Amino acid sequence: VQLVESGGGLVQAGGSLRLSCAASGTIYSIRSMGWYRQAPGWQRELVAMITSDGNTNYADSVKGRFTVSRDNAKKTVSLQMENLKAEDTAVYYCRAERVQERHAFTPFHDYWGRGTQVTVSS
Repeated sequence: VQLVESGGGLVQAGGSLRLSCAASGTIYSIRSMGWYRQAPGWQRELVAMITSDGNTNYADSVKGRFTVSRDNAKKTVSLQMENLKAEDTAVYYCRAERVQERHAFTPFHDYWGRGTQVTVSS
């Protein structure tokens, strides 16, 4: 299973960006998909996750500014980021949790993408 992110870049404070992530490979189901981020010198942290039935979980720091969405059929997850701040600058990683690769009785695995840089200039 591979996760490939796109959509990072440089934006001014107050601006918007949209990140996308596509999962590929032999995939039967993905329970949760979403985003983490890691800034230099900081631990990787949750940004937003969404389950296959649409339940979402956001970091307090992004609530009201970021929106996570998912297309189960296409195995994609997106993150719409509004009103970006300098402190949102980080490498953003796509995450897929409890992935089953062949059928309902295969083991669960978690996966990371390689990351995409988001830089917000103040």
